Amino acid sequence: MTDPAQFQLDAHGRLRHLLTTEGMPADILTEILDTAASFLPASKEPPRKVPLLRGSTVANLFFEPSTRTRTTFEVAAKRLSADVIDMQLEHSSKNKGEDDVDTLYTLQAMGVDLFVIRHPENGAAAHFARHVAPDVAVLNAGDGSNAHPTQALLDALTIRRHRPDFHNLSVAIVGDVRHSRVAQSNIHALKTLGVPDIRVVAPEGLMLEDPSKLGVTPVFTLAEGIRDVDVVMGLRIQRERMHHERVPSVEEYHRQFGLTRHTLGGLKPEAIIMHPGPINRGVEIDAETAYGPQSVILEQVRNGIAIRMAVMAIIAGNVKKAAGDQTQA
Repeated sequence: MTDPAQFQLDAHGRLRHLLTTEGMPADILTEILDTAASFLPASKEPPRKVPLLRGSTVANLFFEPSTRTRTTFEVAAKRLSADVIDMQLEHSSKNKGEDDVDTLYTLQAMGVDLFVIRHPENGAAAHFARHVAPDVAVLNAGDGSNAHPTQALLDALTIRRHRPDFHNLSVAIVGDVRHSRVAQSNIHALKTLGVPDIRVVAPEGLMLEDPSKLGVTPVFTLAEGIRDVDVVMGLRIQRERMHHERVPSVEEYHRQFGLTRHTLGGLKPEAIIMHPGPINRGVEIDAETAYGPQSVILEQVRNGIAIRMAVMAIIAGNVKKAAGDQTQA
C-alpha cells in the first residue's frame, strides 16, 4: 500500500492531498504557514473574502461529530468564494467501506472538487484519496487516532506568531498523548520545523507506547514536564478511543495533570498555553487558565480558518498546475 506521506504529493513534489504531517517536507510546511499568515486580517480589520476558489465546490464529509473543525473548514471555503456542501454522516453511514466510497462517488459526479473528510477509522482519508478522480483532492480533518494535519498546522502557525525561532523551542504536550491524533500530527510537524525539545507529559496509561520512536521525551509528572518550556499544549482525554488502559479518575487526573494556576505555578511567564478543543473544563484545564493572559486558545481558532484557507488554495492551485502539465505533455 502506498505511503500516505508520499501519496499526498504529486509527481513534481507538490501538495496533492493533505493526509498527514508525517514526512511532509519542511518547505511545504513553511509554504502553508506563510500563505496562512497572508490570510490573517490585520488588527481590527474585518476578514477578507477572496475569489481563489470561485466556481469550485467543497464537500465536508464528517463521519464523526465535530463542531469547531467542521465550521472553520466551512468558513474557510466560503472566504475563498467556494460553494460548500456540509454533510454530517455519523448517524447515517457505516464505517469505512463501499457505502462511504459510494457517497464520495456520488458527490464527485455532482462536481465536487475538494473533499474534507473526518472519519473514526485510521487511514480513512488516504482510503478516500485513492478513489477520487485525478482533478479532485482530499483533506484529512481527522482520522481515528492517526492524524489531524490542519490542527497541527494551525498550532504551528500560532506558535510561530509568538515564538518564531523553532530551533530554540521547548514544547510540552500534556494529556492523553496515546490516543491523540493531534499529538501525533504536532510531533511530526514540530520535529520537521526544527523544534529540538518536545516532551510528552502523561500518566502511564495515557503515555505513547514508544516515545523514542517519535524522538520525544516521556515525562510522568507535570511539574517536571513544564520546567523551562516555551509552549504547553493541553490535550483532551479521548475516552471514546480507550479500551483497557488504566487511567486516573477525573479528579485524580485534574489534580495531577490538569492545567490550572496551581499546577502551572512553575511555568515561565512568557510561555504560551494551547488546547485544540473541545475543552473539558475541570478535567484537563480550568476556565481561569483557558482564558487567562498566557492562553492563545481563541487565537488558535482564528488561525485555524487561515490555515484551512491556505491548504485549500495551495492544493487547488497545484491541481490546476498538474492539469497544465498534462496538457503540455
